[in-house]
Amino acid sequence: MSSPSRRALIPPPSQKTYDVPSYKADHSSKSGSVNMATELHTFIHLLFIGVVALFPVVNPIGTAFVVMPYFAQLDEAGKEQAVRKITMYAFFICTVTLIAGAWILKLFGLSIPVVRLAGGIMICKMGWEFLSSDKDDSADSSKDVNTTKHRSIENQLFYPLTFPLTTGAGTISVLLTLSAHGADADLRQLAFNMTAILLAIIVMCVLVYVFFLNTQRIERYLGSQGERIFNRLIAFFIFCVGLQIAVTGLKTLFT
Repeated sequence: MSSPSRRALIPPPSQKTYDVPSYKADHSSKSGSVNMATELHTFIHLLFIGVVALFPVVNPIGTAFVVMPYFAQLDEAGKEQAVRKITMYAFFICTVTLIAGAWILKLFGLSIPVVRLAGGIMICKMGWEFLSSDKDDSADSSKDVNTTKHRSIENQLFYPLTFPLTTGAGTISVLLTLSAHGADADLRQLAFNMTAILLAIIVMCVLVYVFFLNTQRIERYLGSQGERIFNRLIAFFIFCVGLQIAVTGLKTLFT
């Protein structure tokens, strides 16, 4: 007969030391899949919010009508080159605003209402210049005038066509809000959020490129007289939009 001390040294047959590690590995894999699903849902949600929030302030359809008079004297190649540069400038402004916009405003001691007020004044100025111009379009058919027009549009691609017309104070304020909404203490989650907002910017730039490039088709439907009337109406709306942006910024400053 064996002694009690020898029986204590023999482990019971029901105990299995390899069950616990197997259970832990399975639990960690399930946890990782749940985290991935949550991150993907947050990514898609923030991408959707970015597109929805940027679309009304960039307004690629309405802005295409506004910039249409600037492209009147350009051929297809020149127009495509101009639209490509505007799209690149817009992407650059949005990306810099997303990454370092808040820091730049703090550096110069600026606030969003001040940016809105200044941008609204610039848009008002541009609309007033359109309304007060009484040039005769039929007199602009010579080669020298066309060359001057092409050089003039080159100087206007960044200001005012890209900023503040396409990406103005409203776009900057939305991007600053989205970047603050997407900020997270976790660097991995922050990278996911910034990538989602950056994809929303790319979507808006693609829309800007497509609509700006097809303004000539709209011109063909309008005709010369219809285009002149339409340009006057658009100039009035530009002035009103700039005034609205400026008044909004002014109200925010004094409330």
